[in-house]
Amino acid sequence: MTGPAAFHSNDVEGGLPLADKVAFLQRPESYPERPIGVDAVQTHMSWVFLTDRHAYKLKKPVRTPVLDFSTVDARKADCEAEVRLNRRLAPNIYLDVVPLVMRDDGRLHLGGTGHQVDWLVQMVRLPTRLRLDEAIRTHGVHGSHAIRLGQVLARFYASAPRLDSDPERYRHGFAPEIDANLQEVADRAPALAALADAAATAQRAGLAAHGGLLEERARSGRVVEAHGDLRPEHIFLDNEPIIIDCLEFNRGLRLLDPADELAYFGLECERLGAPWIGDVVLDVYRTATADAPPAPVLDFYRSFRAGLRARLAARRLDEADERRPHWLARMRSYLILAVHYGERLSPPALSRPAGR
Repeated sequence: MTGPAAFHSNDVEGGLPLADKVAFLQRPESYPERPIGVDAVQTHMSWVFLTDRHAYKLKKPVRTPVLDFSTVDARKADCEAEVRLNRRLAPNIYLDVVPLVMRDDGRLHLGGTGHQVDWLVQMVRLPTRLRLDEAIRTHGVHGSHAIRLGQVLARFYASAPRLDSDPERYRHGFAPEIDANLQEVADRAPALAALADAAATAQRAGLAAHGGLLEERARSGRVVEAHGDLRPEHIFLDNEPIIIDCLEFNRGLRLLDPADELAYFGLECERLGAPWIGDVVLDVYRTATADAPPAPVLDFYRSFRAGLRARLAARRLDEADERRPHWLARMRSYLILAVHYGERLSPPALSRPAGR
């Protein structure tokens, strides 16, 4: 779960503007491998520089309620955590943490000795065609891919550290997040406020009706240190599926019921038009772990995650650029899913009578 949308950034940190670092890292001659070219991709929290064989991630000097990259030391620590944690599901992809240094002559250099002005995560560059969302788009996903992914995830969850959580606290932790999801969407996109309210109302009712099932998940030791952001964009369909970009910056966001994480994954596959992938992965998990999450638990997680994704999409509206229509459409699609799965949580006594 995530907190308010406050976002702080220092364009100049440690005496060197971020723009100077980005400009240096966009030049092919800055890299030891001397690539033909460099593609720079900006995300909300980082810059990623793609060479022929590698990807280098530079974190922005930002601070939010759930992360703090505001100092060079903090970014170094997070880079180290990113490499360590992502090696759990992508052991040969995360290569190193590389310093960006200022030499005595005032020139920047990637790696080596000098005054450390920043740090980057170095990764193997993976082919876009292997990424699950791209494979869905090109109809390149087969049942065997989903089965192998389910097997990898079942092993991962079985070996993940388990959280000794308070069942009531686990259950009650969802309510303020439901309210926050509604508030942020309503504040930024009033035209979608009614849809967001319908989703939140259904989730609150579902939490009241089925909260005991959530408590039982926590009581039985189901909450583990998981991935935290299991989306098709982070999965590559190699011989052994590769899963990157876990939420390394906040352990609390990785402490999840596997059923929650798999429901979220299935929701994302459904939004992309391939719900069967999530169904297969969940079935493999059930068989491999003998864990059969009740249907209301899965529906609650799906609805809640859809509401949270709408909230995160709403924050992108703050950027007020040409992609605003894209993010509004994304919010709407998530809210429709949130309402759909939320309505399935209604207890029988409150369900709409047949024929009405």
